[in-house]
Amino acid sequence: MLDQKELIKKVQNYNKFLNPETLSKAYNFALNAHKNQKRDSGDPYLIHPVAVADILSDLKLDSATIATGLLHDTIEDTKATYKSVEKEFGKEVADLVDGVTKISELEGKVIENSKAENIRKLILATSKDIRVLLVKLADRLHNMRTLSYITDNNRRKRISKETMEIYAPLADRMGMNHIRDELEDLSFQTL
Repeated sequence: MLDQKELIKKVQNYNKFLNPETLSKAYNFALNAHKNQKRDSGDPYLIHPVAVADILSDLKLDSATIATGLLHDTIEDTKATYKSVEKEFGKEVADLVDGVTKISELEGKVIENSKAENIRKLILATSKDIRVLLVKLADRLHNMRTLSYITDNNRRKRISKETMEIYAPLADRMGMNHIRDELEDLSFQTL
């Protein structure tokens, strides 16, 4: 896991206009928000948002998107609210985090029989900013990389099927072939 300084340095290598305080603040906000949470692997939850931010920095994305990667689960999984994220990081980041949260909520409400194409269209339609989809793809990619820690085989299969039918095609449509390929490879391992 990258620490705060390593992540900031990585982003500074391609973004000379980066305000390091913003990323540092987002890192600490995520650390505090997720401090009592654990991943299925037993690791501290912070590993996940940092890994998502790392994937986004590999794509050389802007600092608001990297901050969103760090904060993407705070509204959904912690006591943080849209208002608290907006107060600390501004409307742009709060809207991005909220967009990722809405996609996650859609996943939970999707009916088994819904056609994957309809779900993809729904996700695309609800994402006002392409960066929301980029964060969601990075989130899914890290979750797939750590899928083996989920002990429930049916849940692993459901997540893999959803990845194959929804997220790999979305990555493909966005021209992110390396992410599509990795999502498909990781899904095939389970399916």
